[in-house]
Amino acid sequence: MDPEVSAVRLTIWEAVHILSSSEDGGRIFCTLGSLKRYLGETENPALPEEQEEFARIHFSTFLRCLVGKLSPDWLELLPDGQMEELWASFFLEGPADQAFLVLMESIEGAASPSFRLMKMAQLLARFLSVGRMAAVMEGQCRQQAGTAFPLLQETLLTKVVGLPDRLGNHLQRENLATFFPQNYFPLLGEEVLRVLQVVVDSLRGGLDCSVSFLSQVLGKACVHGRQKEVLGVLVPRLTVLTQGSCLWQRVCWCLVERVPDWAMEAVLKGFVEAAPGPEVLSRLLGNLVTKSKKAQFVMTRKLLFLQYSCTMPMLQSLLGYLAMDSQRRSLLMQALKELLETWGSSSAIRHVPLVQQRYVSKAILICLTHLGEAELRDSRDELLASLMEGVKSRLDSSLPPVRRLGMIVAEVASARIHPEGPPLKFQYEEDELTREMLALAMPRPAADGPSEAGPSFALVSGETPDRESVDCSGPQPGPEGSDSELDSDDEFVPYDMSVDRERRSSKAPSYVRGCLEALTGSEDWERWEAALWALEGLIFRSPAATQEVSVELAKVLLHLEEKTAVAGFDGLRQRALVAVTVTDPARVAEYLTAQFYALNYSLRQRMDILDVLTLAAQELSRPGRLGKAPQRGSPDPGSQPGGAVVPAWRAVVEERIRRKTRRFSKGSAGRAPAVGPNEFNSVAGYFFFPLLQHFDRPLVTFDLLGDDQLVLGRLAHTLGALMYLAVNTMVAVPMGKALLEFVWALRFHGDAYVRRGLLSAVSAVLLSVPTEQLLSDLLDELLEARSWLGDVAEKDPDEDCRLLAVKALLLLEKLRDKLLPLSSP
Repeated sequence: MDPEVSAVRLTIWEAVHILSSSEDGGRIFCTLGSLKRYLGETENPALPEEQEEFARIHFSTFLRCLVGKLSPDWLELLPDGQMEELWASFFLEGPADQAFLVLMESIEGAASPSFRLMKMAQLLARFLSVGRMAAVMEGQCRQQAGTAFPLLQETLLTKVVGLPDRLGNHLQRENLATFFPQNYFPLLGEEVLRVLQVVVDSLRGGLDCSVSFLSQVLGKACVHGRQKEVLGVLVPRLTVLTQGSCLWQRVCWCLVERVPDWAMEAVLKGFVEAAPGPEVLSRLLGNLVTKSKKAQFVMTRKLLFLQYSCTMPMLQSLLGYLAMDSQRRSLLMQALKELLETWGSSSAIRHVPLVQQRYVSKAILICLTHLGEAELRDSRDELLASLMEGVKSRLDSSLPPVRRLGMIVAEVASARIHPEGPPLKFQYEEDELTREMLALAMPRPAADGPSEAGPSFALVSGETPDRESVDCSGPQPGPEGSDSELDSDDEFVPYDMSVDRERRSSKAPSYVRGCLEALTGSEDWERWEAALWALEGLIFRSPAATQEVSVELAKVLLHLEEKTAVAGFDGLRQRALVAVTVTDPARVAEYLTAQFYALNYSLRQRMDILDVLTLAAQELSRPGRLGKAPQRGSPDPGSQPGGAVVPAWRAVVEERIRRKTRRFSKGSAGRAPAVGPNEFNSVAGYFFFPLLQHFDRPLVTFDLLGDDQLVLGRLAHTLGALMYLAVNTMVAVPMGKALLEFVWALRFHGDAYVRRGLLSAVSAVLLSVPTEQLLSDLLDELLEARSWLGDVAEKDPDEDCRLLAVKALLLLEKLRDKLLPLSSP
């Protein structure tokens, strides 16, 4: 045994013993000060091998000892905060990754609220403010491929990106502003930039570095929906740094190339949104689309055909990026062919939303401006065939906007594809959209700089505060003994008219069929919006009429796109879908579950289907639902056309009457709990079993067992929720058996979110199926699940998974008396 290593171990043991037993502040201060030599922070530092041994073996254990000693009395053993400063220095100066993990572990394990919790939270905020997060990521970038620890990196990745959620859940009202997502993720972007600068400096010095960990951090942050916060910091700085440096360009390309496939879509969409033009996008991404099949699919298919949510500057940057390099121009030509093919499809004209048709039309015009005459001439026949087929189909349409799109695209495209041929000329009314599309067809400059109109890079520091009228003066009391307060109007507050809208000229439809027609064929946008507002109420008011068109209505709502800036569009659409599902559950659930595995749906639409099924099942299983209107939250009534909701003034008057009415006896205030049959009982199978049928069958653009693991996790959570809502139903046992088989097939899945859904599903089975049926029908499955739950509770790297596994084991433990085989080791 090496005597120097033994000396380090003995020194640490002695220090831990002193910290655990001594109350002498001076002795503790000297002990801690002597250990600083292992961090290399004193005039007489320890030998390098001693420092390495301390950091590798003893540092985390020593930090946990320091956390255990933290108390007000212990910090006051020395005056003027000396003890606290020395205590904190070990976290701020030692190995950053271990210090960060111990800080997170101590915060998540501390009682809330407590002195220790707040001290550790304040220390973590200081840890972030002095740039130690950059040190955490830098340490992983310096790891060689053979010496990296995948489990450590996965743990760090989860805690670095999930820090705001974890701290928010634990600290709640005591949370610090540093941990708010709008503050933390811009700071994380700054730290990534700092590490990238270290990587560039190391490469210039001839040292190897890896940016793989940074790529994973960037990808996970973007998947969490924080593209604007992170890339809003990264892209402007990288735009400047890559302008005159080939090394910075290569590092940036490597950063994006090593983003995992499951995060590539979120990252690329964020870059397209944040980049001020195609020249900048080309510098930041390089030829990524020619190296990565996933990136090529996202850039040439997903953003053009499936999402169509990009703004015009984003679309111009995307297509301009494809046009700026000879290796990418073939992809631009291929995109134009596919766009024209989609644009000319008669089926697409009938079923694709108008907003998507406009998006595809604009993309065609932009592609034509970037392609030269020689390139277009080589594919002239193919392009003209698709164009003419689309023109014929569009001119046959009964909708004026569709015909106008056909005329505009036909005029511009024919002139570019076949300039020597006879020009096509149509007569149509010019409006703002027409002028916008004709402007897109104008040739663009060779290089697009930051001066072009594009998304703003200014970070929003906070939401615009609501305008509130604050009145500090209260009503003056009347003379004692008088009843003047009964007739006083002093407590009335001014009616809030800040959300009032101009009265609509169009009336809301009075019938469900009228709403359906307005949402599908109306060009009166006010009527379209009024129909969307009124639809949910009409569905519950006319269930018989709804059932006649339920599937057609669900189809329209599932594909509905926002045509105007209507407040709360997503909520209105979702509530209408839930309402039609509740009204005709069997047929609508059968349609929705079939569409979940159908082609040509976005991941957002598939997750919308799961949300609607869960909410509808919850409504159907609500006790006492029959004969009662559903109690649903809705947007502010002042913003709804038609005044369908009880106005706010009535609630004010009723509250005043209640307070002014004198009663000698109020009687019993309690209410009998609502009772009634569980309507979900008869239709649970339509909701549940079709979702289990095809989860292992990959589609061209949808693979639950591959890249689309986010949807798989949502599916697992949805199945667990449906299982729980089927409590005390006849179908609970076959549902439980099928769900446990699903869990068993995916129990070793690598994504923590999926595993959480599976563990929640097991708990749902235990809570929903009666004990006798668990014993008689599901005993074998539970015996298998018990051993798996024990492994997860002990070995799973995700803390939430371990906690869920423990909860499921506790449920099994409660059944021990009746399920005797489960109690045996």
